Amino acid sequence: MTTDPTRKPEPTPSVEELEAQERRLVFRRFSYEEAWELGSLLVEMAWERQAPIAIDIHRAGQQLFHAALPGSTPDNDAWIARKRRVVERYGHASYLVGARYRAKGTTFEESSRLDPDTYAAHGGSFPITVEGVGVIGAVTVSGLPQLQDHLMVVEALEQFLAGR
Repeated sequence: MTTDPTRKPEPTPSVEELEAQERRLVFRRFSYEEAWELGSLLVEMAWERQAPIAIDIHRAGQQLFHAALPGSTPDNDAWIARKRRVVERYGHASYLVGARYRAKGTTFEESSRLDPDTYAAHGGSFPITVEGVGVIGAVTVSGLPQLQDHLMVVEALEQFLAGR
């Protein structure tokens, strides 16, 4: 990924900011068409940024979209599965779940009592929430540092939902 050496790193969002993202980024509906369009938007963003990521969208246990861009590896798919399982279990973004543990002075790995080979509370998986229904799936990115994975998904969701 190309980077600007003069660019300052993104500030780490607070738990409250992460919770506000989830309240704001809600769909009216989420079909195969929305999955394709959101996934395609993430692919476009990744190509423009030369981001070596894999992208995954799941709904109700079914993979609706997957793409692997140059530089991504099979490990990215393993990370996607682990981060997505956190969203499926907790109903919240994987980054938010990890941030809540860190805010308590511990880590997800130390305190969740879940197998770290199965679950990863690292940034990059965000719940797909539908108004009046709740969390029905997850959109996940893997390949960048965890905050950048999270922010890429949030940016795509913001753009996608603003255009609807």
